[in-house]
Amino acid sequence: MKRRVVVTGLGAITPVGKNVEQTWESLLAGRSGIGRITRFDPSEFTSQIAGEIKDFDPQEYLDRKEARRMDRFTQLGVAASLQAFEDAGLSRDKLKAERVGVIIGAGIGGMDTLHDQFSTYFQKGPSRVSPFFVPMMIPDMAAGQISIALGAKGPNYATVSACASGSHAIGAAFRQIQQGVADVMICGGAEAAVSPLALAGFCAARSLSTRNDEPEKASRPFDAERDGFVMGEGTGILILEELEHALSRGARILCEVVGYGATADAYHVTAPAPDGNGAARAIKLALEDAGIDGSQVDYINAHGTGTRLNDAIETKAIKEALGDVKNLAVSSIKSMIGHLLGAAGGVEGVATVLTVYHGIIPPTINCENPDPECDLDYVPEGARKCEVRYALSNSFGFGGHNAVIAFKKYEG
Repeated sequence: MKRRVVVTGLGAITPVGKNVEQTWESLLAGRSGIGRITRFDPSEFTSQIAGEIKDFDPQEYLDRKEARRMDRFTQLGVAASLQAFEDAGLSRDKLKAERVGVIIGAGIGGMDTLHDQFSTYFQKGPSRVSPFFVPMMIPDMAAGQISIALGAKGPNYATVSACASGSHAIGAAFRQIQQGVADVMICGGAEAAVSPLALAGFCAARSLSTRNDEPEKASRPFDAERDGFVMGEGTGILILEELEHALSRGARILCEVVGYGATADAYHVTAPAPDGNGAARAIKLALEDAGIDGSQVDYINAHGTGTRLNDAIETKAIKEALGDVKNLAVSSIKSMIGHLLGAAGGVEGVATVLTVYHGIIPPTINCENPDPECDLDYVPEGARKCEVRYALSNSFGFGGHNAVIAFKKYEG
């Protein structure tokens, strides 16, 4: 018999909040965190806007020496994991370290470090490259540093599947507990790729919105005037726990994780399959794993990037997978925080858990002009109060990676 898995803690640092409470409040208020890039001069780029975190001080969580030896994405991941660990009421002294694991997704990894050390190499030569270059850059280092910070000695690795990385991490962590390998898993995603090199790459691929004069209006999932996604940075971390383990220590239970589906499009390196079959199959697998049918799903936290292809194809996939969508609400928080790449599934997982727990659906802002190909209920009018018993979190990444997590209201 599969063991039941619940969520007992959350951590987040996003363009709209330095913790879960601030982020959730901003999302419900429909507050945008998109603005002109301030970390470097973006004037030479076609897209000059992003969802930046402007008030993060790693020394609130790490000593100065530790922080200097971590890339920004790792600093964010460690900080949010410490938040989540505290939120769950966990104590290192009362846990069996070998039964606590960490799986953190990162689509790109240490892009700031790569950019800086690449410049150092060409300007000053190989002898001046930092000995910490590789361990700061590689995408698994958030998971590694989190395990060190919290003494977690169970399963430990990174998922690297572009924009599906965070959701794959949650799904993989869910399986570790289901199958009896671990009792507690720290999972989610961390990304900090708002750097000149990454921005140049996405601009060259024409993936980004160029609505530079109206940054708060630029991320427009499902809107007829959408023109690309907006880059963002941040982290979202969940504490998953085996149900009996959580109950035995009197933990607050936020919701239950009940399903996970993962597929591939096997179609194109960046574009989703036109028929939406890969995404639809991932949704169906998550439903099958949860033991429910599409009519029972109340809400989907959509991938909803604001690109021409993704939004229309995701809409098609949702209708194919669920069938009856007349009572279904769908929203994309990327409209407010931008696309956090490998961290997107982590932050969106946090938002989906809170939606189930509080019974409030965050809106899709900037969805003002109906697109005939995007004809679902995207909650454009503002946050909506309603009971959400089952919810899905969708993530689809470059390379044709699809991951869907099914959450359920905890009912004992």
